[in-house]
Amino acid sequence: MILYQGRENGRITVLHPKSYLLTKKNIRAALQWLVQGFQPGDSLVFHYSGHGSQARDLDGDEVDGYDESLVPVDYQTEGRILDDELNATIVRPLPKGTALHSIMDTCFSGTFLDLPNVCRINRQGNYRWEDHCIPHAAYKGTSGGLAISISGCDDNQNSVDTTAFGPATGALTYSFVQTLRQEPRLTYGRLLTSMHNRIRAARDAIGLNSNAPHLSQEPQLSSSFKFEIHSKPFTI
Repeated sequence: MILYQGRENGRITVLHPKSYLLTKKNIRAALQWLVQGFQPGDSLVFHYSGHGSQARDLDGDEVDGYDESLVPVDYQTEGRILDDELNATIVRPLPKGTALHSIMDTCFSGTFLDLPNVCRINRQGNYRWEDHCIPHAAYKGTSGGLAISISGCDDNQNSVDTTAFGPATGALTYSFVQTLRQEPRLTYGRLLTSMHNRIRAARDAIGLNSNAPHLSQEPQLSSSFKFEIHSKPFTI
């Protein structure tokens, strides 16, 4: 898990399982660190590559009836971290002039931050924004800031691994890094379509897990505000 806070001279926190246990307490502490002391002009980044799961929604704020959740190493005793908590912790407090980018490389991650707008895009680049607000449910937007989530798959899909970097790496992380290395200046639309293409090509070229051919995985984009994805530059 990687968190970045700041502008020109930002601060970075990395939670790596070899040196820092990804317990529920530690993940919560890192999320709180991310949003401490932010101010207009700050850019926040939350990258999670790990296990994700679903659970039945108990408060009626999910379109599909399921909450998504992070799975800490101690989930069997401490429980999971629901998307409701992620939204309340790092999305809703965002003030005007701040921006958050969340890169979620995990299963069932399409609407992991519970953002109100979900972008549906096809292979030709045509897209539409869908409203994911539930009437009379809790507000899931920001306090004026911009929150954008790029996730590894839709809420009903699994995210797979690739060995392209040596050790197993999430396919979303791989496609995201490779796209930005080759095209450092691009739009959100170009980023999304390039990641789609790389993940599809990876099944034949770079050694995805053996069960990958039987899985469908389409990267997703959601946001606190709607925007023109083919003209807005991708910036962190």
